[in-house]
Amino acid sequence: MSPTVPTFTAAQVRAAEAPLLAAGVPLMRRAATALAEVIAEHNPERVLVLAGSGDNGGDALFAAADIAARGIPVDMLRTSDRVHEKALQAAMDAGARSIRLADLDPAAYDVIVDGILGIGAHGALRGQGRDAVTALLSASAVVIAVDLPSGLDADTGAADDAVLAAATTVTFGAVKAGLARGEGPRLSGRIVLVDIGLTLDPADAVGQATVTERRAG
Repeated sequence: MSPTVPTFTAAQVRAAEAPLLAAGVPLMRRAATALAEVIAEHNPERVLVLAGSGDNGGDALFAAADIAARGIPVDMLRTSDRVHEKALQAAMDAGARSIRLADLDPAAYDVIVDGILGIGAHGALRGQGRDAVTALLSASAVVIAVDLPSGLDADTGAADDAVLAAATTVTFGAVKAGLARGEGPRLSGRIVLVDIGLTLDPADAVGQATVTERRAG
């Protein structure tokens, strides 16, 4: 039976992350390891990783390193001039390949990992991220969203047409309120909640959501 869990705002989740990050807890590595496992369960033949400038991009790139190390071809499309450099280097060292938007072939992949935006973003996708998503809207690949689909508001669930509808959303620490509101249920697909050690009081929850499964991170 699918469990029902509390949902929280982006600000609540960031506040819960803060003491762990200050203590040096490797939250990104925990998240990336769990993400890579979900990707691998699809037995992909070729993976496209969309990586933005924030922590979700770092999660996606560290997961790309894990997947590439398993011998699975991985292409990385950076949607920002700034990315998590250590994660990018780890992915390249493992054999992942960096591509440009001009070289993107939407039909070349059976899994797309959406790590463009995270919970700190508000409003619609813009710039290179929007261009990449627009180019991929017709792709037949399975989409796996990192924490939440990029372009979906983490609190309200608002979204415009430039969002890749995920088959699976791998969300970390807590379910963000926007996954259960507005366009969230339509765009997030099945939700896998990964416990990365956050402490959040259910009494402070802003709602609830049904998740497909919970995993330790």
